[in-house]
Amino acid sequence: MANTIYTPRLSKKYKEEVIPALMKKFGYTTVMQCPRLVKICLNQGVKGSVSDKKMIDEAVNEMTMVSGQKAVPTMSKKDISNFKLRKDMPIGCRVTLRGVNMLEFLDRFIAVTLPRVRDFKGINDKSFDGRGNYTMGITEQIIFPEINIDKLSRISGMDITFVTTAKNNEEAYELLKELGMPFKNVKKDNQ
Repeated sequence: MANTIYTPRLSKKYKEEVIPALMKKFGYTTVMQCPRLVKICLNQGVKGSVSDKKMIDEAVNEMTMVSGQKAVPTMSKKDISNFKLRKDMPIGCRVTLRGVNMLEFLDRFIAVTLPRVRDFKGINDKSFDGRGNYTMGITEQIIFPEINIDKLSRISGMDITFVTTAKNNEEAYELLKELGMPFKNVKKDNQ
């Protein structure tokens, strides 16, 4: 029985399709100049977690199911008396995906999750930060097929940040578009 090393579908697509397309578009001389996806960060703030501690556990379990990697609670950094918040209280959860987990999540996100969004016309192409990173918000976690709607106590959203090695917005946009991100069909003129 031969040991075969598993490689994600997007890894193969990146090497065979994305790199040649980016080299042609931007005139790179080596493969190492091509931008690549470094990590995907998922972040969720839990409203009402100050009064109910179980909400954090539910959010951590949901994010663990969605990402395929153990999520960790985020803690408050300082006391805010108006919100009845003390330092080091859990107020949300987060997970950072790299490598195979990142590529598998991105593949599922593009192929399965985004088509489940109601009235989906593509994702906004204006959420780049100027340094090659893209952040988008999701209003309902029920678009993920891993979440069982019947067992939910609340509906909440999350932020997803795609961190790349691109130097500017245009390179990051082309990288994510070539990987399969369904951006709205708007021509980028101002960059």
